[in-house]
Amino acid sequence: MLAGTGSDVGKSIIAAALCRIFRQDGYHPAPFKAQNMALNSYATPDGLEIGRAQAVQAEAAGIPCHTDMNPLLLKPSSDHTSQVVLHGKPIGNRDAYDFWQRLAPQAAAPTQALDFRAEVCAAFDRLAARYNPIVMEGAGSISELNLRDTDLVNLPMARHARADVILVADIDRGGVFASVYGSIALQPEEDRQLIKGIIINKFRGDLRLFDGGRQLLERLCGVPVLGIVPYYKDIYIEEEDSVALEQKRRQLAEGKVNVAVVLLRHISNFTDFNTLERDARVNLFYTNNTSDIQQADIIILPGTKSTLDDLLELRRNGCAQAIVRAHRDGRTVVGICGGYQMLGLTVDDPDGIEGPVASLPGLGLLPIHTTITSEKTTRQCTFTFDGQECHGYEIHQGVSDTDKPILQADGCIGTYIHGFLDNAPVIDYLLKDKQVPAQQPAANEGDYFAFKEEQYDRLAAHVRKYVDTDRIYQILTT
Repeated sequence: MLAGTGSDVGKSIIAAALCRIFRQDGYHPAPFKAQNMALNSYATPDGLEIGRAQAVQAEAAGIPCHTDMNPLLLKPSSDHTSQVVLHGKPIGNRDAYDFWQRLAPQAAAPTQALDFRAEVCAAFDRLAARYNPIVMEGAGSISELNLRDTDLVNLPMARHARADVILVADIDRGGVFASVYGSIALQPEEDRQLIKGIIINKFRGDLRLFDGGRQLLERLCGVPVLGIVPYYKDIYIEEEDSVALEQKRRQLAEGKVNVAVVLLRHISNFTDFNTLERDARVNLFYTNNTSDIQQADIIILPGTKSTLDDLLELRRNGCAQAIVRAHRDGRTVVGICGGYQMLGLTVDDPDGIEGPVASLPGLGLLPIHTTITSEKTTRQCTFTFDGQECHGYEIHQGVSDTDKPILQADGCIGTYIHGFLDNAPVIDYLLKDKQVPAQQPAANEGDYFAFKEEQYDRLAAHVRKYVDTDRIYQILTT
């Protein structure tokens, strides 16, 4: 298990690296995270939903993703509520307080309510019967004392799996000694014995400067430091945590095609834009600044967990009007999933699935009406664009009154397909009428699958260089 001193310390990336390393070394690994909280998700081959990180880790392991790799997914819909996805299917929205209370030891018996702990443990057992080793991932910090009784994903899960735990810490944010020592010291003795190593992640500068720090940590904690992994900028691995959005570009640039992704409060699946973001012809940035939206060459309305709430906010902050004006001025507008729904004529929620807002007019750029439904569509799909075969996946609640997978009308494109922009024919179509600098080649040329495979191999090489994998194998076999 890769456990963490906090959120966004790099557990998911290190887990992906180990999945690839174990595969390269002849093993048959699989990823596992008992419970995930994220708006970036993915459709499995059998049409179910899991967290994006486990889908990425499965790719690194060279296996199809499955719901047993992430049996419980929480998709926040507000500050206090989340949609609960169990074994790939939504089972309703839950208030956060009530959800965590029912996991406490004094909560109702499993005969009266779902026993989530039993469900995630059973999923792990099924996975462990098919793959070896299992690369488990924890969530957030392992030292949230107030959540210990309800924790499904960190050391209680490690105890069930009899997993060796490696603690991952982010040195870039500071306080690495306190976070590592405190995370270990706050564990009860039974859990402290599970922690077999430490990985220091996101180091900047000369590694020799931390030689003394490494020795200090080992003396303080009684646990070996298995590696110090430098920060990297030239390896591209898809991220699921919305924290990653904070590092994205936020402004226009000269000499490139400016693509503005409208920054929604409940934005989901922002990995849809990774390929376009790497294209040398493009400056892709995230914004809700109305002036920047109107100046962009292409405007993208992304997916969202709460279509009506974000549509209402777009009207309040002026972005809706800015998008309509930009379209009138000849700019290209693209809507994906919830963004596609917003570009239509109306969005209706007669059963209050998303909340109290029953209906809103859309931006009126596409001739569709959408009704939010309790049934969720999740599937991988193949489609034809500009005469070429393309691939993507759908994850959405709501039905629009068209059977077309992609709807185009007067400089506006809408689709439910995530991964739409990972396909070279789509990107080339969007950019063909723009003033693209001829001397800059397209970074999306070639096979996207081959590109991702190369990145997993580069990530594995990076982690092998700085982490003692021989020591990890010794830990796993003793």
